[in-house]
Amino acid sequence: MHYKRLEEYGAIGDGNTVALVGRDGSIDWCPFPHVESPSVFAAVLDADRGGHFAVRPSQSFESVQRYRDRTNVLETTFRTAGGSATVTDFMPVPEAIGSADRAIGPDDWPPAIYRKLECEDGPLELAIEFEPRFDYARDAPEIESVADGVVATGDDERAVLSSDLPLEPSADGRGARATVTLDAGETRWLVLGYGEEIPLEPSHHQETLRETIEYWREWAHDCDGTDCPVGGPWHDLAVRSSLVLKLLIHRETGAVCAAPTASLPEDLGGVRNWDYRYNWIRDSAFTVRALAELGHLEEARSYFELCLDHCSQHEPAEMPPVYGLHGESDLEERVLDHLEGYRGSAPVRIGNAAQNQRQLDIYGELVLALYESVRYGEPMRSDDWTVVRDLVDYVSEGWDEPDAGIWEMRTDHQGFVYSKVMCWTALDRGIRLAEAADSVEAPLERWRAARDDVREAILERGFSESANSFVRAFGDDDTLDAANLLIPVVGFLPADDDRVRGTIDATIDRLVTDDGLVRRYEGEDGLPGEDSPFLVCSFWLVTALALAGRTEEARDRFESVLEYASPLGLLAEAVDPESGEQRGNYPQAYSHIGLLNSALSLADSNGSSDVGSSAAASPVPLGRDESLEDVASSGEIVRGTNDTE
Repeated sequence: MHYKRLEEYGAIGDGNTVALVGRDGSIDWCPFPHVESPSVFAAVLDADRGGHFAVRPSQSFESVQRYRDRTNVLETTFRTAGGSATVTDFMPVPEAIGSADRAIGPDDWPPAIYRKLECEDGPLELAIEFEPRFDYARDAPEIESVADGVVATGDDERAVLSSDLPLEPSADGRGARATVTLDAGETRWLVLGYGEEIPLEPSHHQETLRETIEYWREWAHDCDGTDCPVGGPWHDLAVRSSLVLKLLIHRETGAVCAAPTASLPEDLGGVRNWDYRYNWIRDSAFTVRALAELGHLEEARSYFELCLDHCSQHEPAEMPPVYGLHGESDLEERVLDHLEGYRGSAPVRIGNAAQNQRQLDIYGELVLALYESVRYGEPMRSDDWTVVRDLVDYVSEGWDEPDAGIWEMRTDHQGFVYSKVMCWTALDRGIRLAEAADSVEAPLERWRAARDDVREAILERGFSESANSFVRAFGDDDTLDAANLLIPVVGFLPADDDRVRGTIDATIDRLVTDDGLVRRYEGEDGLPGEDSPFLVCSFWLVTALALAGRTEEARDRFESVLEYASPLGLLAEAVDPESGEQRGNYPQAYSHIGLLNSALSLADSNGSSDVGSSAAASPVPLGRDESLEDVASSGEIVRGTNDTE
């Protein structure tokens, strides 16, 4: 086996887990039963030992992948000298299943991968390889034949592959293989059930496929082309990004995992390999906006309620920046020494030590997300206000402390400028929420004084006259950070302010690569190797330019960044500046959130030359035109007593 480019993978999922399916027909990554569970297939992290499940022609072939329109159902079409066949891969979403009379009810539906094999032009010979490896390939199961397929049994796990194909366990009992010749018009099925068998019933499988397609199409954004929030030539990519986000939203808890994979390297052959299968609460404000603008209010509401629930379980000073998808805060980082890593990029890590970091920016992102939620019509309950008040109160006292920052530096803590900007945002939106209500318990005088202090500190200690830009950290006069592109987005300064313009221009001059992508920052970060350009930073630049009224430049850069999307429209975390290949965990929620928010900003700009001043003058460039005061007057914001000390 060999390692494929990340762009050669499509993603399928069911709201519990996600699998990566290669353009060569091989499933090379899938954790079961949940996305944060140990893997059953992990060839993407070790081509020899990781385990895979492949269906492909026995002879030389060409292949192409596509999604069924507005779904997460993936088709891989193979063409050989003698014929063609399509493998349709999908995972049934439990709540979408049930209209057909079947032996297993939707509430008991096990995690499963369905693979439909259809021959369009034949005969064509297909080879099947089934090599599961439980527990990150630490457990090679025994494979035995059963009536309709094979069963893989490990120490504590079981998977059953149902099929009428002639599957035979390999000589060592660690896998199964089959070779089958299909004639034109012939269809066969492979159905992998985790934990229990799914009976082989082709007519029911076809109905399950129909229901799954219907589920995704009913959920996906649709419009008639007028007044579309993500209109323009990038509309389909924006819709695909929303479908990626839905894949990454855990159906039981509403948590959004940053990516469905672990330890895909940011730097090929290097050590920048992290497990992203968790929920970073800093994503909340931008996720809420993207989902709400596309009409997915239920997901936006569930996600933010989850963030509030996390916050209510911890004192503000003790709040982790990252959680497991089921609310776990113990994400011990470990190394899997037995896996070689993608293209030899070791170590392979699971868990994430960022859970123990102090990251002050998360408080601003949380309060901003609540502010956005209220603007989109979500009622703020008294318990919600208690959480917000405690967060803002904590920030009012601790904003000047050093932290690890948005980029989770594994060096000494610093006074990162972006962290201070988000502390200002927490205070500003907390004050606005309190002011919009008739009366709530809030020490407004102290909060206003703290907001003024943070603002003064940022302007005096975070802006460099020599660089004509906001810099990475207090006391650093000449090191840039792309996160400062968000200063006009959160409304700290208007986009037509000379300091914002200077920051945009300095970013373009010093952080943008020859290919137009944006690096995260300058300076040391405590890790060996190179830091590849991050796609979300490139989208931040697009948004900042749109807000600044540089709409044509923003559009050109946006379309340039979109060229790095995979043929299926998927984005990883970063891009190798030399090869142009995607790097990091894949697909990456933050990249797709960045794409959606850039598309929204460009649609808002609508080519107007005065968009910069008008958008920046809005108290919340992130949100809609509706004011918080209008929402408050409708009775959707909590009432209480206003204690200004």
